[in-house]
Amino acid sequence: MKTLLNLVPRPWLIQLSIWFRPLIKLYFKGNRFIDPIDGSSYRKFLSYGYKNIRKNALCPGTLSLERHRLLWLYLDRETSFLKNEIKVLHVAPEQVFYRKFKHFSHWNYTTSDLYSPLADIKADLCALPFEDNIFDLVLCNHVLEHVSNDKKAMEEIHRVLKLGGTAILQVPLDENRLETFEDDSITDPEERTQIFGQYDHVRVYGQDYYNRLKEVGFDTTPVDLGSKISEKEFIQFALPKERIPIAVKR
Repeated sequence: MKTLLNLVPRPWLIQLSIWFRPLIKLYFKGNRFIDPIDGSSYRKFLSYGYKNIRKNALCPGTLSLERHRLLWLYLDRETSFLKNEIKVLHVAPEQVFYRKFKHFSHWNYTTSDLYSPLADIKADLCALPFEDNIFDLVLCNHVLEHVSNDKKAMEEIHRVLKLGGTAILQVPLDENRLETFEDDSITDPEERTQIFGQYDHVRVYGQDYYNRLKEVGFDTTPVDLGSKISEKEFIQFALPKERIPIAVKR
């Protein structure tokens, strides 16, 4: 059964979380779970999901999901991005990160999306309105599975990155699948949900996802951060068992 939060339209969910954040944090206060993004602690995380409901997925205070907390730990522990003076493009900005990154005085931070109210610039990922070679870091997470021409989107991300720049491109990736599956002939929303995980996903990525990125010019590394995290922290942070796709423009 879906939680109430699943049934609230996302803009309202964001606004409600802002208004009632102090009360939500107080109500769920405890020491069983920790959100490493802001250090807040909770007696429980909430169930969340579209097709398959995942337990302990959604932090009630920050609205972070498992992949957000994993990404934050990578940025914080494995890189200097959070400390450096860099130019950053954030595609389809997640609210939990937007609130933090917008206050980074040392970042030149730009958000972009076709529809998001958090986007500074409304733009198609396949036709970004930016010059070549201007960003040090591009964050584009759980977006490419929605894009029909993902190769063009990857090329655009590669184009706007500086030489040596990094793109972090998380997607729902089935590590047990060798090849990415796509089928445009499947048009029924329920059937698409059953096969692709969501009705608006256009593919299920497999292990060849990294080769797709290499084909447009990236060096890729799947980072297994989970292997560096203690079992206690893994449980406390409610992290996913997945690797983070890192792409570098060489």
